[in-house]
Order: sequence, then C-alpha cells, then structure tokens
Amino acid sequence: MEVMAENIVAEGTYDLFYPIFLLAIIFLILKHFKSYFLSKSSPPLPPGPTPWPIVGNILQMGEKQPHITLANFAQSYGPLMSLRLGTQIMIIGSSPAAAVEILKTHDRILSARYVPHTVPVKSSELSMGWALECNNGWKNLRTICRTELFSGKAIESQACLREKKVRDMVSFLRVKEGKAVKVGEVVFATVFNMLSNVVMSKDFISLEEENVDGSMKGLVRELTKVGSTPNISDFYPILGALDLQGLNKKAKELFRKICAVWEPTIEERRCDASSQNDFLDTLIDTAFTDDQINHLLWELFSAGTDTTTSTIEWAMAELIKNPESMERVCEELTREINQHSLKESHLPQLPYLQACVKESMRLHPPGPLLLPRRAPDSCKVMNYTIPKNSQVVVNVWAIGRDPMVWEEPLKFKPERFLNGTLDFKGNDFEFLPFSAGRRICPGLPMAAKQVPLILASLLRSFDWSLPHGNDPNELDMNEKFSITLQKEQPLVLIPTVK
Repeated sequence: MEVMAENIVAEGTYDLFYPIFLLAIIFLILKHFKSYFLSKSSPPLPPGPTPWPIVGNILQMGEKQPHITLANFAQSYGPLMSLRLGTQIMIIGSSPAAAVEILKTHDRILSARYVPHTVPVKSSELSMGWALECNNGWKNLRTICRTELFSGKAIESQACLREKKVRDMVSFLRVKEGKAVKVGEVVFATVFNMLSNVVMSKDFISLEEENVDGSMKGLVRELTKVGSTPNISDFYPILGALDLQGLNKKAKELFRKICAVWEPTIEERRCDASSQNDFLDTLIDTAFTDDQINHLLWELFSAGTDTTTSTIEWAMAELIKNPESMERVCEELTREINQHSLKESHLPQLPYLQACVKESMRLHPPGPLLLPRRAPDSCKVMNYTIPKNSQVVVNVWAIGRDPMVWEEPLKFKPERFLNGTLDFKGNDFEFLPFSAGRRICPGLPMAAKQVPLILASLLRSFDWSLPHGNDPNELDMNEKFSITLQKEQPLVLIPTVK
C-alpha cells in the first residue's frame, strides 16, 4: 500500500509538472511580447516584413548572407526598416540618409552598443568596441589607445617597424616564387606581427607556420564565426544562461587559446624590471590588471588583423580579375617608386593605389553591417519610433552597392575615387568602411597605413597569376559573412619575382 501511495503521489506530481511548465512558458512569451502589443498605440515602427508568431523574422533572415538578405528587404521596405528576431527588435539603415540619422544626428543616444552573448567582454573598463556605453571607462581606454597607438606621432614612430615586417614578407614570398601561396595567410601573419611589435616588441607568428592547422588566423576567424552565428540566446535573452547551442562556451575557449599566445610575455614583463617602452609597458605602468590587458589585446588583435587581411585579400582578388586596373596600378608603382625598398612616405605619391583600396572597401567593406548599436531609450528616427533596447545596424554593404548612390555599383572602378574628396574618415556617409561618430574605428589611422603599404609591396615586388593557368574571369568572388566580410574561397596565387 505504501508503494502504491508513493506511485500515486509521483504520478500526480509528474502530471502537474506539464501544466505548470506550459503556464510559465506562456507567461514569459506574453511578458516579452508586451512591448509589441503596446507599440500598436505608439508612433509606428519602421516598416518591415511581417513577423511570424514567437519566432518573428528569424526564419526569413537565413544564416549565411544576412547583409544581402537585408539589402533585398530594403528594396521593398525602404532605407529604414525593422525586423523582429524572437523577442528582440532590429532596426536597419540602408542608405546614406539613414546612416546620417543613426551615426550623426542621433549619435549621442544611439552610441550605446548591442553586445551578443558570445562576446567575451562587455565592460567599458575592458573594451572599446564592445563597451555597453560610451562612459568614462570607455573614454579612458580610447584615450590611451589613441595617444600610444593611433596618434599621428605614434603612427609616424611605428613606420620603421611596419616597413621591416613588409620586407620580411617580401623575402618570404621570394622563396615561394613559382609556388601556390594563400595570400590571406601571409598577409595575416604580417599584419599580426606588425601590431605585436608595436604592442609587445616581438613577433608571435612565423610566416611559414601560419599555414598549418590551428593557426592564429584560424583561431581569430573561428571566434568571429562563432560571434556571427545566429544565437537563440540573443533572440530570447531569458534563455541566455542555458547556452543551448554551446556558442558561449566555445567563444570562451577560443578566447582563452588566443590570450595564451601572449600571456607568458605579460608575466615575463611584470617580473623583469627592464622596459621596452612599448604599449604593454604603458598598460603595466598604468596599473592595468592581467585581465584588463588580455581583453584589450584580444580586441586590438582581432579587430586590427582580420579586417586588414580581408581588405588586402579582396583588393588583390579584384585586381587579378581586372587586368586593366592591375596594369595601371603597377605602372604607377614603377613610375613613382625608384628606391629598392618601399616606404610609408611613398604612399601619398600613389593616388591610384589608394583609389584601388577605397574601391575594394566599397565593394567589400570589412564590416558589412558595422558593429551593432543599441537604443538605451526610445527615440524617433526619420519619423519612425526606435523602441528602447532595439538593436540598430547600418548596412554599409548595401550603401556601397546602391545604384542611387554609385554609377555602375557592381563594377570595380577605382577611377571613381580619383577626382573627388570622398574619403573613409566618417564624414562621407555613402562610404563608411570604418563607421562614423563616437564609435568610429579607433584604428583607422593605422589601417590607412598598413593596407596600402602591404598591397603596394605585393604588387611592386611580384607579378601574380592563378594556379594552373586559370582564367581570372572565373575567379570565385563569393562572400562569406562573419563579423568581417571574407572571401568564401581563400585567394591562392603564384608569385613571380619582378
């Protein structure tokens, strides 16, 4: 009888569990969709595709090419539109006018950051790019980095280091003459060592070893891939702690592996009284903890290497595919550079090369959707309501290919940048590869030197061809979306010494 009684109690408890569970789910859904029903009495949201119950527009977004999906939506719903992703609202600007409203007119209120769950750092004491608010901690980090890394004086003092790393790259490629080379791997190692020498006075990557599995480039790109994977924790934040897809755990593991590369250097520098007078010494002297240093270095290296690598890889691919532009830029290099070694001081003499860089960034912006912003309070943009805590993004990929803005927008045409003042410094809202406003990329001054210097060195020192005599017109130019815009198929070329 006692056993029977226990079974009856157990079955009753078991049967009661499901109604309670369902009531809890219904309560949560109603709670999170409360804003949706209330918005009916508020000024309208920007237009957008009709959301499905519960999931919103998640299934309409797809997984692989959201920047293209959003650009296609913009053709139907206009330059400012809204989507509902689970319980979250996303606002998308897809025109220069919308970009002006988001990044300039309402920059103060929309400069807060929307931070995905997989990002390992959200504190303004640790992060510039992913700080939730532009507060004093964020300002202090920006000031330190701007003064020590990105000021005009700092950039000029670093020139010799960058030029040396470029010479190392050219020497490495001379040995590879006639062999197939993954351009992105070589460029990534070069850029990484440029930055690591400025920050910690040493190389961390071998040009040869960067091609093996488990490379630093692989770790960085895997982390950006995890960060750009659709995450149920972002669509339904109440489920964030469960990490149902395991993405948060994977991001933390990758973050630890990346930081392990330079942690011994930090420990050694703390124990050694000698000074290198570099950025790491500045951080230690400013009483930064190891945790602060790790997070800041992760952000600098991940943001400063992958974007630059992608830009150069795309530029090389476009020049291979457009032989007339390749011939013209090589003629300019031969005409203007007579010395044996290319220097940063030569870059102002190379307007067509600079135009090639800009044109490549127009077609293939490093961050196609920029980093997402957040509305900490409700506001009005272009006569529409932007609800509190909405995610706000600018689709610079769509702007760069808009036929209302650009003549022959799908054509690689560097000449369009030769006879005007259009630049990427955040004042021309039809061309925003580095964003604009408070959240403009702080590393812009360094990237503006690195990219043309490396590209010019590759083109001046070598002729380049596709393996097996393949036709350049058949070169695969498909994109792979991540936080950065990558070539789906890595660019493989054969160098021949000039």
